[in-house]
Amino acid sequence: MLTDAQLAIVKSTVPLLESGGEALTTHFYKLLMRDYPQVRPLFNRAHQASGDQPRALANGVLMYARHIDRLEALGPLAAQIINKHVAVQVLPEHYPMVGDCLLRAIREVLGAEIATDAVIDAWAAAYGQLADILIGAERQQYEDLAQAPGGWRGARNFVVTRKVAESDEITSFYFAPQDGGELLDFTPGQYIGMRMVVGGEEQRRQYSLSALLRQPGQAPQYRISVKREAEGKVSRQLHDQIQVGSVVELFPPAGEFTLTEGDKPLVLISGGVGITPMMTMLAAALPSGRPVHFIHAARHGGVHAFRQQVEELAAHNPQLQVHFCYEQPRAGDPAPQATGFIDRARLQQWLPKSSDVDAYFVGPKPFMKAIKRYLGELGVPSAQSRYEFFGPAAALE
Repeated sequence: MLTDAQLAIVKSTVPLLESGGEALTTHFYKLLMRDYPQVRPLFNRAHQASGDQPRALANGVLMYARHIDRLEALGPLAAQIINKHVAVQVLPEHYPMVGDCLLRAIREVLGAEIATDAVIDAWAAAYGQLADILIGAERQQYEDLAQAPGGWRGARNFVVTRKVAESDEITSFYFAPQDGGELLDFTPGQYIGMRMVVGGEEQRRQYSLSALLRQPGQAPQYRISVKREAEGKVSRQLHDQIQVGSVVELFPPAGEFTLTEGDKPLVLISGGVGITPMMTMLAAALPSGRPVHFIHAARHGGVHAFRQQVEELAAHNPQLQVHFCYEQPRAGDPAPQATGFIDRARLQQWLPKSSDVDAYFVGPKPFMKAIKRYLGELGVPSAQSRYEFFGPAAALE
């Protein structure tokens, strides 16, 4: 338990974090990767190199420091962190390693005159409090996943049963449990963790689940649909090396960006590979009969995955309205409903007249920032406007 004096010290460091938090967390990552190589698989190197991971951590640390005396004000941030940790299997023994490097980074970046012994002691207590909260919540989630029908703990071997090109960039991979056992259900919108060895180094990633198949006489299967990234070590190995019959290790499904049942019109907006979690949401929503507005943006038809499947669903479900927007259509592409970028006017035209909708959107960060702004301007309540990041969690400000 933090003392009142320690609470005051932590809150007083907020201005320092606001001005130099990213430099501190960048140094923290360098220390952690150098001194504790066993945690390297838990972190995406590309996100570190781009600065996304340090920025996301800086945002999380800042939010925690701001609300250290009323943690309920953190809102969905804690759930996002817990689910990301569960997806890559962060364990209690990892927390002391992170804490050691965080405290050293505070001292080394801010200097001993600012980061006094009292400041370090206060932050050690604050970090210990946060670690205890996360460890407890993650332990419960691990137990719940292991005890659920078809559930498991840690890594489980899966066999690739199909590999299907969905577009010029996106390929779907179907996985059946190697042990032939039952398969844990998941909530539409969730992702699954994967462990692979690339170039002799262990890597862990999360990929949105785009389907769960249960067919009579066949083993149940998960499907993920992965974009081949030019600099993505794991995505390139999946596309180039993994074939039907390959065995991969998967962790149980996780994620708090999930479809909420209801009778309000449902709006699903995606850009690029952001369509993958929307496919499970769409499949789950249609049987309810609620109106669904499915909006997808792509650069052109060649990189548009699942178009035919979505159009077939629209042909058989009159409550589904579909709108596609291509930035730069190519000659011979199936005609989209619009070209260029999705703007406020276009979105207003495609949305229901009432702003009382449940909206979900996923895509590149600039795309999501624009969609979030447009939905707000069109009167969609912020509590009914939900989004998910492909990479480290951060704010859409």
